[in-house]
Amino acid sequence: MEDLWVLVVLGIVQGITEWLPVSSSTHIGLVSSWLGIVPTLSVEVALHLGTLMAVFVYFGNDIVSGVRDLLLLQYKTASARLLLLVGLASIPAGLVGYTFHTAIDAYTASFAFAGGGLLITSLLLSLGSRAPRRSRPLTVRGAFLIGCVQVLSLLRGISRSGSTFVPGLWLGLNERDAIRFSFLLSIPIIIGASLVSIGNQPLPSSLFLGTLVSFGVGLGGIHFFFTKVLHDRKNLRWFAVYTGLLGLGIVVWSFLA
Repeated sequence: MEDLWVLVVLGIVQGITEWLPVSSSTHIGLVSSWLGIVPTLSVEVALHLGTLMAVFVYFGNDIVSGVRDLLLLQYKTASARLLLLVGLASIPAGLVGYTFHTAIDAYTASFAFAGGGLLITSLLLSLGSRAPRRSRPLTVRGAFLIGCVQVLSLLRGISRSGSTFVPGLWLGLNERDAIRFSFLLSIPIIIGASLVSIGNQPLPSSLFLGTLVSFGVGLGGIHFFFTKVLHDRKNLRWFAVYTGLLGLGIVVWSFLA
């Protein structure tokens, strides 16, 4: 499982799909199945660690400014408020994931379930492409609502970025603010999921390559998708078509296999 070429392939897949509304976990599962391997929890955590580092680097100014302002008790600055809203929006998925993660993993393990989740993702993205164009600030109520919708992404096949980006658009955020909030919101959920999965166990050093590839590809992916792809909500229609066809194909294949 720790062959270098396998870690490179999975790192590339993770780095690309983590920032697209297409469910990175489903794509990792599909590619792993095609390669005839079963990724361990350590491998999955190592891959997510790479994309987590990419978020910290790309949005480093927002994070550093927000933490500094919070430490100085300056809660009303834009940076501090953004981090507080990220924390608030993380609560619903954090509570549900921590409480029911065993049941969720057990009942959503099949590819057929992942296919159904992709169909739901397709519906979400279709709705997002039709959201009216506005430019409103994110409110406390709006952040909590986004966090509640993010709970859906605990189910396999439902994109986390899609389930947070689309509600932001419907709440009146412009594309860049919706994407920034969605990507920052990945930080608590990835850290929480990693802690629940392996606790404080150290990751094998042999997995460092997968983390490094995931980080490099993920950093480039954030920039490309943030500035070139997801800034136009019309592009969500293409992702809706892709996830819909892939989800339907997985469901049909699962029942015929």
